[in-house]
Amino acid sequence: MESAMKAMVYHEYGSPDNLELGEVEMPAIKDDEVLVKVHAASVNWLDWHFLTGTPFLARFMAGLFKPKNQVLGIDLAGEVEAVGGHVTQFQLGDAVFGSSSHGCFAEYAGIPEDDLVTKPVNLTFEEGASVFGAAATALHALNGPGGIQPGQKALINGASGGVGTFAVQIAKALGAEVIGICSTRNANMVREIGADQVIDYTQENFTRNGEHYDLIFDVVAKRSFSECKGALKRQGIYITTAYSPALALGGLWKSKTGSKKMVPLPPKPPNKKDQDYIKDLLESGKIIPVIDRTYPLNQIPDALWYLEKGHARGKVVITMK
Repeated sequence: MESAMKAMVYHEYGSPDNLELGEVEMPAIKDDEVLVKVHAASVNWLDWHFLTGTPFLARFMAGLFKPKNQVLGIDLAGEVEAVGGHVTQFQLGDAVFGSSSHGCFAEYAGIPEDDLVTKPVNLTFEEGASVFGAAATALHALNGPGGIQPGQKALINGASGGVGTFAVQIAKALGAEVIGICSTRNANMVREIGADQVIDYTQENFTRNGEHYDLIFDVVAKRSFSECKGALKRQGIYITTAYSPALALGGLWKSKTGSKKMVPLPPKPPNKKDQDYIKDLLESGKIIPVIDRTYPLNQIPDALWYLEKGHARGKVVITMK
């Protein structure tokens, strides 16, 4: 096995233009890790935050003054190339997918055994690489602090994006009535993946249409709790991805004044239970990954610039071909 591999690397915080394709040492796996030959990866907003070092809170995970890891990428799918001495779940050649804290924008990645799952046969590598960063965020919101119950009404603001497309499908799998908010061009797609109702935000303001919801999941962080409070049912919950300590404290303080609650959603890696549940949904066809575009490894800067524009329909995937 060669000792060097291609990877997209960066050494300072900044824009995607700071990234460059280079050669780095192959990962030296630990006893509980698996070396994965990466077939596909995907870009996530966490990659953007780790690349730019914004908001500043991201630097407590990525490195205070400069990045502590030079290779981004939290989602991947590929084949097992080698296993550590304590690994029991996988063997050479297994097709796997999963999520990591970094290192997936490369030809090979060293991933803890517990962060990987065997890839379902009905999933391509590109589809597998698109899953966990987004789907786990959606599941965490809906099945965690959102606590959505069968028959309740769940509104997904940003239903056509990476997290949003999974949120629509997971909410349906949990038995909710799902209302998706998106633009005109994405309305049909959001219906096709299971939304019971679609509201075109260019034509209608969901906070002022007289409807009320048990849960509002603001995936795109475009509406404040104050704006959405009137659209919540009694005991309704508003969840936002716009997490910051100030927002969390402010929103939680406001929510104490009534029965309606705001819950900020800090980043949380998927656990084994989450992974197995999501895998079951994928195998049963209850959730189907939506992929907008694919880019080769050397065009990851373009992929991140495209993500930053905020108009991706589903996920943006990186291929190693």
